Amino acid sequence: MRNLSAGSTHVGHKRSHNEDFYSCDDRLGLYVVADGVGGHAKGEVASREAVEEIVMWVRRHLREIDRDIAAGGEALASVRRLIESGVQSACYMIYGLAEQDPEKHGMSTTMSVLLLRGGHAFVAQVGDSRVYRMRGDELEQLTEDHTLVNYRVKQGLMTEEEAKNSSAKNVITRAVGHKDYVQVDTLDAPAQPGDRYFLCTDGFHGYEPDEEEIATVVRAPTLAQGVQNAIEFANQLGGRDNTTAVLVEVL
Repeated sequence: MRNLSAGSTHVGHKRSHNEDFYSCDDRLGLYVVADGVGGHAKGEVASREAVEEIVMWVRRHLREIDRDIAAGGEALASVRRLIESGVQSACYMIYGLAEQDPEKHGMSTTMSVLLLRGGHAFVAQVGDSRVYRMRGDELEQLTEDHTLVNYRVKQGLMTEEEAKNSSAKNVITRAVGHKDYVQVDTLDAPAQPGDRYFLCTDGFHGYEPDEEEIATVVRAPTLAQGVQNAIEFANQLGGRDNTTAVLVEVL
């Protein structure tokens, strides 16, 4: 199997700078989106540093990753742990940078990581950026938003309709770098030729596109067109936030 991808980021119509960052590496099979928090020259530092750290981490441990994927079975859990450790390394680094520089105090970032290698898809998630998978006609959100309203809905403290109208729906409960450690969700699943994966920040999904609107992005004739469609969707609805989109196809 091999992968092809396209990605883009846009500042939007309301923000003066872009705190999103992303990476597409078809050779590694590694795709990352991050949405920084912390204001001017802080959130953008956090997102960039976090993405660059996880890319370097995967490159550094690629031999171990490929070995464990080839072994299969319980060894796949070791791959998830390695990716989680990479996110933790980014978390510790960003927290340390903020501790050393008062101007960066409080900076942090969301992070959604997808690794496609050896017929497997590995995902690591912190925050409210997202990873979707389209397989045939079935669209599935693989990640869970770490937000206050999502927590309240899961606990039965709020209905989904109330969540849509809540002023706190953008409040995240986990972020890379907010503290020196963060809880990371991980998963792995078989990857198949024809699968398409869509990674995005909340600049896109914050407008609550329905399943058909997301599928229209993912099913675009070309990956580049799909990414452009995602950004145009957000900007046509106001572009109140930075928007980043990455689309990957397994061949």
